[in-house]
Amino acid sequence: MGKLRAAQYACSLLGHALQKHGASPELQKQIRELESHLSLGRKLLRLGNSADALESAKRAVHLSDVVLRFCITVSHLNRALYFACDNVLWAGKSGLAPRVDQEKWAQRSFRYYLFSLIMNLSRDAYEIRLLMEQESSACSRRLKGSGGGAPGGIENAGPGGPGTPGGGLPHLALKLQLRVLLLARILRGHPPLLLDVVRNACDLFIPLDKLGLWRCGPGIVGLCGLVSSILSILTLICPWLRLKP
Repeated sequence: MGKLRAAQYACSLLGHALQKHGASPELQKQIRELESHLSLGRKLLRLGNSADALESAKRAVHLSDVVLRFCITVSHLNRALYFACDNVLWAGKSGLAPRVDQEKWAQRSFRYYLFSLIMNLSRDAYEIRLLMEQESSACSRRLKGSGGGAPGGIENAGPGGPGTPGGGLPHLALKLQLRVLLLARILRGHPPLLLDVVRNACDLFIPLDKLGLWRCGPGIVGLCGLVSSILSILTLICPWLRLKP
């Protein structure tokens, strides 16, 4: 499934590149047809995914953390609805239900997909916040144990501190820099979380473009879809890179 998705978005990216460089209309048409066939094949293979997403939602209901429980459950429910709409689209494109309004069901499908990604990114942000708080607390305990005072000394109202005229902006800049460094350390130390953030962020461009909320163009959509697909394949090859629960 991941390989088909990667091939589909690779075709989308290739088609955009061919159009931009003035390739022959016949070649562009062949690439578009190949992309369409790959899309239809993916829809066929995803016929049972709604049931899988519902089962995942039922398991997520029992998580002890209320925020994770909400984000993961709602994400899986939206994925189930997204796959259900995808099944209707497949029935329409395959000729089983020729009267299906393709545009209407495609818009519904991408709306559910967008809501699912928003929940995934919210879950990622929550996990990052928890890890940053844990790291900050551990750093504070280490500094107190060594008699170093407050972390980095940024809370002290010394010269150039927040209590000094004109010192507010440098203080805020220092705090922001420390937070960014802490975020980078957290993501570097937790590869599954980093991959999940990048994958969800890449996927987000797809429904945003399809729904007309943020027009990115076929080139950006193809590139983001390809990167996301490669990361998904990577998590299948290396299961330890998959974010849990």
